[in-house]
Amino acid sequence: MQFPFIDLSAQYAAYKDEIDAAVHQVLNSSMFINGPRVNDFEQQMTDYIGCKASIACSSGTDALLMAFMALGVGPGDEVVTPSFTFVATAEVVALLGATAIFADVEYDTGLVNAETLEAVISPRTKALAPVSLFGQAPEMGPINQLADEYQLPVVEDAAQSFGALQVNRRSGAMTPLACTSFFPAKPLGCYGDGGAVLINDEQYLEPIRQIRNHGQSGQYEYARLGINGRLDAIQAAILSVKLNHYQAECDRRQTIADRYNTELCQSVQPLQVLASNRSVWAQYTIRTDRRDALQEHLRQAGIPCAVYYPRPLHQQEVYREAAGYPDLPVTERLAGEVLSLPMSPFLKERDQARVIETINAFFAE
Repeated sequence: MQFPFIDLSAQYAAYKDEIDAAVHQVLNSSMFINGPRVNDFEQQMTDYIGCKASIACSSGTDALLMAFMALGVGPGDEVVTPSFTFVATAEVVALLGATAIFADVEYDTGLVNAETLEAVISPRTKALAPVSLFGQAPEMGPINQLADEYQLPVVEDAAQSFGALQVNRRSGAMTPLACTSFFPAKPLGCYGDGGAVLINDEQYLEPIRQIRNHGQSGQYEYARLGINGRLDAIQAAILSVKLNHYQAECDRRQTIADRYNTELCQSVQPLQVLASNRSVWAQYTIRTDRRDALQEHLRQAGIPCAVYYPRPLHQQEVYREAAGYPDLPVTERLAGEVLSLPMSPFLKERDQARVIETINAFFAE
C-alpha cells in the first residue's frame, strides 16, 4: 500500500477548521491582494524569525529576483552560489543578465562553506548566495566574515530552511537579505505558491517593497523597475494558521529524523547536520553508491522517494558555458549518491518502519 512522500492531506485535515475559517474571512473581506492578512502574516514571520522585517511575495523565485534587483545585480556581474541546489538560485541571476558562478560543497552536508565560496570569488563578484539545503543553513559566521572581507552582500537562499536554528539565530536572520519559499512541499507551505524576503538590513526594505509592486513609490508613481510579485491574501491566511503550528511540526520532524538516524543500517549515510544547527528537515537525505538500485527497490515496494538533485546546475546546458565548465567533484559525486526518504510531520510510524525495514533488507541481501 502506497503512502505520500509528504502528507499534505493529513496536515489539512488536522487544521481544517482553522484554515477554512481564515480563508472565509478573506473571502468575506474581498481584500484579496496584500491588505491586512498579508501585513499580519509578515509581522508574524518577522517575530518568529527574529529578522527586522519580512516582505511576503508570490514565490521563492520572485523573492530571490527581488533581492538581487535591490542589490543592483546586472550585466557583467557574478553571483557565487552552489551548483547543488534548485535552479531558481541561478535562474534569477541569469534573468538579470548576470552570471552564476558555482561553488563546490562539503560531502558530509551538501552545503557550501566560506572556503568553497572564496575559491570562486572574482573582481566581478557582486554578491554571495549560499543555499540552506534540506532544512539547515551553512555555517554563516565564516561566510559573513568572508563577505565583510570582500565587501560583498550575502543573500541566503533559505527556501528549504525557514526557521532552522544555528546557535541561537534562525535561518533568515543571519544575513542582510534572505529568501524563502512557501511552495506546498516546503516545511511551511501554502496551497499555491508564495515566498518572502526576510530583511536584516533596513536599507533594502523600501526598495524591495517597491519592486514587489511594479516599482511603485505611490499610486501610479514608479521609482524603479519592478515586478508583480505580490502574495494573495488567501495564501497569507493559510500560512498564518500553519505558522501557529509550525514549531510543533518541526519538533515532530526531528523525532522522525532521529528514528531514521538510529534505525537505518550503516550501509547508508545521512547528510550530516552541523553541530551548531537544528534542521527543520525539509528532506531526510541519505548517501549511497547504490542509489539507483535502492531507488528502484523502494519504488517496486511502493515506497516514495526522490533525488534532489540528479544533475547539478553546472552540468545543465543553459548554465554550462556561462559558468565556465567548472570542476566540482564533490557536487558531482553527491548528485550520483543522494536519495531523499519520506519526511513529513504526519508520517505514520508504521510507514516509517516500512521504509526502514525495506532499506535495511535491501542492504542485507
